[in-house]
This record gives sequence, C-alpha cells and structure tokens, in this order.
Amino acid sequence: MNDGSDDAAGPEVDERAARRSVLRAAVGIGLYAAAFGASFGAVATGSGLSAAQAVVLSLVMFSGASQFAFTGVAAAGGSALTAVAAALLLGLRNAFYGVTLTSVLAPRGASRFWTAHFVIDETTAMAVGQRGVRLQRYAFWSTGLILCALWQLGTLAGALAGGIVDPADFGLDAAGPAVFLALLWPGLTSREARWVAVVGAALALALVPVAPQGVPVLAAAGVAVAAGLRPGATRTGPAS
Repeated sequence: MNDGSDDAAGPEVDERAARRSVLRAAVGIGLYAAAFGASFGAVATGSGLSAAQAVVLSLVMFSGASQFAFTGVAAAGGSALTAVAAALLLGLRNAFYGVTLTSVLAPRGASRFWTAHFVIDETTAMAVGQRGVRLQRYAFWSTGLILCALWQLGTLAGALAGGIVDPADFGLDAAGPAVFLALLWPGLTSREARWVAVVGAALALALVPVAPQGVPVLAAAGVAVAAGLRPGATRTGPAS
C-alpha cells in the first residue's frame, strides 16, 4: 500500500540526482579550465607579464578569450589601451548573457557586482540547460565557483612553468569553444533556435577574415537579439 511518501520523496530524489549530475559536469568543466588556465599562464609570462600579473589578470578579468586577446595585443607591441579595448570587445558578449540570467539569478544591491563577474560562457550554458530556477541557480554558482578556483590555480601553474605548456601543441585553444558548444547543443531543441545558431555562426565565420577581433562574436550575438525581438518570436521564461 502506498501511503504517498514515495510520491512526496520523488521530486526531492530527482532534484538530488540532478544536482549530482550538475556537479559532475561542473567539475569536468573546471578541470578543462585548469588546463586552459595553465596555457594562459604560460602564454602570459611568455608575452612579458610576470606570474603575479598573470594571476591578477585571471582573477579580475576571469574570461579566457578576453585574457588571450589582452596578452596577444600586448605581445604584439600594442598599447595598454588597445589591449584593454580588445579584451572589452570580446567580453561584451557577456552583457547579452546577463539579460537572460537576470530573471533567473535575480541579484539585488551589491550582489550584482560579484554575480556579474561569474556571467561567462560556461556558467550561462550550464544555467540555461537546467529545468527549474533552483537548479539553474545551483548550476550557475557551482560551475562558476569551481571553474574560477581551478582557473586561478591553472594560471598560477602555467605562469610558474613558463613556456613548457603550448596551447597549440595540446589543442587547448580549441577546448573552450568545444565545451561551450557541447553545453549549448541540448538547448537547440526548436527549428527556430537551430536557424538562429546557424545564421549567427555563418555570419561570424564570414566576418573573421575582414573584421577586427571580437566583432564577429558580437555580430553573431546581434543575430540572436534580432531574432528574439522580432514580432512573433517564441519566448520562453525560466522554468519554475
């Protein structure tokens, strides 16, 4: 005879299982981040930054693409203003993520500052891939904190190891986009979403040979924004 306790425990068991799954994925992403961070640390010190400067840059900026853009411009002899501008241009896409995540995370007051610091590709993909606001928040924060900690440790290890680690030799420069695509793929469930993704990717690829660094990414994001704002677009809020 079922007294109803099994039915009551069902959703709790499902959520615990979902949280364990999220945590495993977050740890996996964190391990990739550590390896990728090591490559950044090596590249940063090879570009003339000290180990301390590389670690501080990872802590303050916390965005792999922007950090590589910064060190790339610096290594090529560009001015500090140019390096910062390139990094900001690439990081601007995170502002688009923030529009989506605000309704999920609902930060208030000063918490907006450190919440915004963790709005990156991986945390966004992990959060939007979950069902229910509580699980989305858990995915965002668990991924962000694990990734941030291992990113700093990886940066420090790579900076101390110097030029031993070359991202091109290990293919680590392609790991970030590959992980982001794997996280995003389950969300492309509708024909509309798939078309937006294809058009955005095609536009970005077409602009790569002719546009400054960072512009193709922003143009692809513009496709998604335009698709979302057009009349009759399908809109879905966060699941509760």
